[in-house]
Amino acid sequence: MDAYTKILVAIDLTEEAPQVLQKAKQIQDAHHAELVLVHVVEPVGYAYGGDIPMDLTELQDQLDKAAKAQLSKYGEEYNVSVNNQIATVGRPESEIHRMSEEMGIDLIIVGSHGRKGFQLLLGSTANGVLHGAVCDVLAVRIH
Repeated sequence: MDAYTKILVAIDLTEEAPQVLQKAKQIQDAHHAELVLVHVVEPVGYAYGGDIPMDLTELQDQLDKAAKAQLSKYGEEYNVSVNNQIATVGRPESEIHRMSEEMGIDLIIVGSHGRKGFQLLLGSTANGVLHGAVCDVLAVRIH
């Protein structure tokens, strides 16, 4: 197996993110790779179906600001440079695929809850990232 040189770690900024980050750090250390932390904020309109006749710009700005602040804390804790801390808005799977191609990523690490049955049919970000990725994907089991 070739060494990984650039690893994209997609995190959701919940209390479960450190589990994913710890695994990413182990792999980074083993391969002497560069880590890129990514969090994708879904547009507020997606959550509300776009049917609410109100301006959600301020809410979206608050979510973006909170995501960047939390990402910065993780970046500092896991020694990831500010340039490699990316909070963006969009569909998580699409944004992760786009960034991984643009940045020459050779491993994507995401968290997975290992859902089964009906929950699996609904899909998950990890599953969406796996299908369509042009590089290796590691789904870290969340406990």
